[in-house]
Amino acid sequence: MTQYRALIADRADDAVTSRVETREQAALEPGQVRIAVEFSGVNFKDALALTPGGGVVREYPIVPGIDVAGTVLESTSGEFAEGDRVIAHGYEIGTARDGGYAEQVVVPADWAVKLTELSTREAAAIGTAGFTAAMSVAAIIDAGIAPGDGPVVVTGATGGVGSTSIDLLAGLGYEVVASSGKPAAADRLRELGAAEVIGRLPLDPDAKPRPLGKSRWAAAVDCVGGAALADVLSTLNYGGVVAASGLTGGAGLATTVMPFILRGVTLAGIDSVLMPIGPRRALWQRIETDLRPRHLDLVANDIGIDGVGAVVEALRAGEYTGRAVVDLGRGW
Repeated sequence: MTQYRALIADRADDAVTSRVETREQAALEPGQVRIAVEFSGVNFKDALALTPGGGVVREYPIVPGIDVAGTVLESTSGEFAEGDRVIAHGYEIGTARDGGYAEQVVVPADWAVKLTELSTREAAAIGTAGFTAAMSVAAIIDAGIAPGDGPVVVTGATGGVGSTSIDLLAGLGYEVVASSGKPAAADRLRELGAAEVIGRLPLDPDAKPRPLGKSRWAAAVDCVGGAALADVLSTLNYGGVVAASGLTGGAGLATTVMPFILRGVTLAGIDSVLMPIGPRRALWQRIETDLRPRHLDLVANDIGIDGVGAVVEALRAGEYTGRAVVDLGRGW
């Protein structure tokens, strides 16, 4: 197949538009793989790529889709062979070079991860969000926080990172408290393993922030940032850790040094974009084994390429729950 279809995002004046276009294959350079894309996902970064002023795309036009899951069609690298199942995400995919909203994509071989236990659909359902969740949970484990040390709070619990974090933590025996502003999602969060569901943090948004509050959490996965992260930092147990990956609640952080110098807490930044390929492949091996999500079908919602726009609108409005998996075989 020398031609393939792709969803193109383009910018004109102050608007970003999208269209389906048929493209011709380009020849592979040394050290590259051509992937038949079977599944992608819709992440918040993908929504930004399709939003005027989103700030994540280097140059338009571009094929969005920061997650790529599929089968190798062609390889100029000894690491991969035709027919290998792979996932690729992060780096420049979908932001500075064409991404997963196409029937084919070419990426450097050292951006790809070979799958052995997961199907391409399962890998896409995990995607960047699930990988970020696994990074967050691994940071808590590596900090020495054990299930018996106390509850772990997950903010932004209904999103892809939050919901997968709940699933992973509960499966490892942690007592998980889910923080969400969506009361209707409480039953699903409990199905994922949350022992308790609470509202958005801070629970009293009008209360004056305190440098230190009553200790409540052994650890936290924070997908929100802003006031929620400040509240979590001030209420961690001594030696607690928060794995922070989000900023939907704001990029600012109004806190003090008190939690760090009086309780010895750790703020662990979680970035899946530039993680080197060696640790990335090692973590995917764990995702296929001891950090494998148990309830992907509760989190994943399958759509065709024609459903991307509606999910992007819901993400912009903060109304989307779960993880949208884009099936590249439908919706053109």
